[in-house]
Amino acid sequence: MSDKKRVSRRQFLNYTLTGVGGFMAAGMLAPMVRFAIDPVLKTKEGGDFISVASVDEITNEPQRFEWTIDQVDAWYESEVQKTAWVYRNENDEIVALSPICTHLGCTVDWASNEEYPKEFFCPCHGGRYTKDGVNVPGTPPTAPLPMFEHKVEEGMLYLGEAQERGGA
Repeated sequence: MSDKKRVSRRQFLNYTLTGVGGFMAAGMLAPMVRFAIDPVLKTKEGGDFISVASVDEITNEPQRFEWTIDQVDAWYESEVQKTAWVYRNENDEIVALSPICTHLGCTVDWASNEEYPKEFFCPCHGGRYTKDGVNVPGTPPTAPLPMFEHKVEEGMLYLGEAQERGGA
């Protein structure tokens, strides 16, 4: 056998100390790295429904309901106020519309303009929507108002995320 393939005592100690030192350094750094990037790695809990109102309060006329949610954006946590226009349609189904105009993001109000008493009106650029949230042709909005996912449990209305409806 040749002596070139043998590991000297010095090399053995060098490899062993390097390996043990690297293992200990990784053990100390792993929790720090985990702490630093943990908010980014958390999965978003989508589909949460928030109790907004009693079903008995909902009428055929659109009503404005407000609620707050806890929003986490990486390391920043805040409370965000949400709003919806809610009413019962002619089939006694609950409709929950987002008040955000699809034109430039202003807030629409129900029957706020005397010329259009049965429509949602956006005061920023004169955008109009029918009661079911469909944009009136010839006005600035190019899409209907988004609708909130909703469900009814134990007499309470729960709203989820607003969904775009597309269309023109």
